[in-house]
Amino acid sequence: MDKTPDIRGLYIPVQPTVKQSAEHVTYREFLPETALQGIIYCYWRLRTTQPLDEPFFYRVVADGCIDIFFELNNPRENFVMGFCKKYTEFPLENSFDYVGVRFLPTMLPQLFKVNAAGLSNRFENLDVVIPRTARFIASDFGPDLPEKDIKARFDRYFLKLLQSAEFDHDPRLYGALAIILQNFGVLNVEKDLDTGLSPRQLRRLFEFYIGDSAKTFSQVVRFQNILRAKPSQQSLRENKLFYDNGYYDQAHFIKEFKNLYGVTPGKAFGR
Repeated sequence: MDKTPDIRGLYIPVQPTVKQSAEHVTYREFLPETALQGIIYCYWRLRTTQPLDEPFFYRVVADGCIDIFFELNNPRENFVMGFCKKYTEFPLENSFDYVGVRFLPTMLPQLFKVNAAGLSNRFENLDVVIPRTARFIASDFGPDLPEKDIKARFDRYFLKLLQSAEFDHDPRLYGALAIILQNFGVLNVEKDLDTGLSPRQLRRLFEFYIGDSAKTFSQVVRFQNILRAKPSQQSLRENKLFYDNGYYDQAHFIKEFKNLYGVTPGKAFGR
C-alpha cells in the first residue's frame, strides 16, 4: 500500500458535546495501532456507568468524518454514519454502551471503495454498505468488553484489511484537501484550490471521497477550528472572532455555528 497522506497531521476532529452531558455518561477516545493512525482517527466508546433516570439525547456535531458504530450489547445491529453538514441528535435509552470507529476524511471510501456521497447526512445499516465488516462486528464483539480488547480486535481486523487495500492517492485531491486544512477552511474555493482539477473534477472527487463539495467541507473545517480554539464569551464579543474565521458578520457566524453544533456559540462556550 502507498504511504497515506498525512491528514492526521493537519486535522483534529472534535466531538465536544458529551463533555457537557449527563452525570453517569462517559465518552472516551482511544488510538488505534500506529500503522492505522493515518486512516482511523480514533476508536471511541460512549456508555452509561449506571442507568439514567431518563433517556439520553446524544448530539453529534459536524466533524467531516465517517463513523462505524454499534451497541456492544447488540453488535448484530451495526451502522455507518456519513459526512454530515449539520449536527445530528440520537435519542438513546437510559442505559447503553456504544462503540465506534472514526475514519479520517476520505479514508473509509479509500479502504472499502464506497461512494461517500451515498452516505451523506444519514446513517445506514453497515451490512448494506460493507457486509464483511458488519459480519466481523457481529461475531467478534459482545457485552462488557474492556477497551484493550475492543482496540485489539479492531486493530487486527483493520491491519489485515490494510495489507491488501489499494489506495488512490490522487495528489490533486489531497493537494486540495491540504490547502483547505492548512487554511482552517478559510479560503475562496473557486480561486484557492488550483491543484490541476477542473471544478467538475474537484466536485466529483470530493463527493466520492468526502461525501459533499469542497465548499461544504471547508465550512465544517472552519467550524471545527473554532471548536478547538474554545473561545470565551468575551472573545466572541470583543475580538470579532467571526471575521478572523471568514464569516461576513456575527449573524452569519451564529447561524452557521448553530446549524453545525445545535446550539448558539454563546451556549456552547458558556463559562
